Amino acid sequence: MSTTTEQTLRYARPSLMSPGSRGNELMLSTSGGVSTSGETDHPRFFDDFLGHAEQNAAALLAVSRVARTRFYTPPGMLAAALRAADPVVTSNGDRLRFESFSACCGVYARLDLLPGSLEAPALASGTTNVDFNPPVREALARVGGRDPLHLRVGEDVVVTTLDGSVTEKKVPLPERWLRGFAEAQVAAAGMEPVIDVAAVEARRFLRSLPRTPSRGSLWVTSTTSGLRLASRPSGPSVGLSGVERLRVAEPLLRFARRLRIYTRVVDDGAVAASVWEVELDDARLVLGISPERSRGFSGEGGVLVDLADDAAVDDADLVSAVLAFEPVVDVDHLSCETRLTTERVRRALTRLGAAGRVGFDVAERAYFHRELPYDRESIDRMHPRLAGARALVADGAVRFVRLGPAGGGDDWRTAHVRSGDVEHVVRLGPQGDRCTCPWFARHRDLRGPCKHVLAARAASTS
Repeated sequence: MSTTTEQTLRYARPSLMSPGSRGNELMLSTSGGVSTSGETDHPRFFDDFLGHAEQNAAALLAVSRVARTRFYTPPGMLAAALRAADPVVTSNGDRLRFESFSACCGVYARLDLLPGSLEAPALASGTTNVDFNPPVREALARVGGRDPLHLRVGEDVVVTTLDGSVTEKKVPLPERWLRGFAEAQVAAAGMEPVIDVAAVEARRFLRSLPRTPSRGSLWVTSTTSGLRLASRPSGPSVGLSGVERLRVAEPLLRFARRLRIYTRVVDDGAVAASVWEVELDDARLVLGISPERSRGFSGEGGVLVDLADDAAVDDADLVSAVLAFEPVVDVDHLSCETRLTTERVRRALTRLGAAGRVGFDVAERAYFHRELPYDRESIDRMHPRLAGARALVADGAVRFVRLGPAGGGDDWRTAHVRSGDVEHVVRLGPQGDRCTCPWFARHRDLRGPCKHVLAARAASTS
């Protein structure tokens, strides 16, 4: 069962939006964070005009909406009022990225404000939380096509209230929310583009989606007449459960230029996570959608192999030391800087993704540096399968019995892993791992490895 910790956000004052001599003035208060100069209480990242004001105001609202929404409520759970986590903003020098995650852990949202949207370079690079309170959201909803929008992320002075206090928010951060943020990045890194359509077809399709929660999974297929929903895949197809979740992008359809859909192609036709990229003018809205409405990203387990690799711990520390909030992390450059192989660098980046220290951009096919505001020391504790695997290794429950050639000349290893009164057979190989346990039979490799596979892999390198 996941536990909940509380993060205290301290803002110099609430964010506000007001008319000024230069048009609408949007001041987003910041609360702590990390920049290239180290940790700071109220980082200041940007202070200039924002291009495409009406479009980008609507896009900021979409990211904020995802943070405040529970798209799925389990049966028997009362729909309580949400205390949403504030969006995270990362300044990567030439762009700003706003990220949020839904309370149900099933939808990830990111707005990339690219260089054409920023009329000046960023003042600094780093990551922080920003306050999106109701008055700011109401004001953003009123921004029109001709309204200039001046954006400030952080202030150059600390402003306090009359009684000398700061504005505080205590935000509950469930561990499954934190796991989900990491899993969404790992899932995106394994995806490939499947569907790419122009704006007119993107608008038609997204507007045709049902507004009420749907049951079961459908397939979005690309045909000569456009996109359509089907009960089974046919041609270029993307599986989707809870299609109504995509409606969060509806206010942006009038600004859309293209729609690209990415997913991991699964041999047995199972529904996998997907990423929906809405191309805007000098910006992108990215939505990560979990495979099922009732199953958020937190249960995917894609990070477990790299978390179980103790060698990746040291590699991750080495790689993180040379990251500098790059908008696109160059793996070859990191390999030269750290003298690690590119494969070790990639595994280190996966581990850093699990720690919230890098994200993945499907459009760039690359990681980007950012720092999420949670305790990195609790990562292993958030993954019961990983803890179970380490316990099995510590108990001496893993016994290797065979090493030999598989098809194509590859090597594979067979291990017996005792768990309780049962001994499971695990086969490790370059084409994928297998286990005889019920968990693996039910999920295969769609939700990451079982604890027996993790234990066998850990024992094989010890």
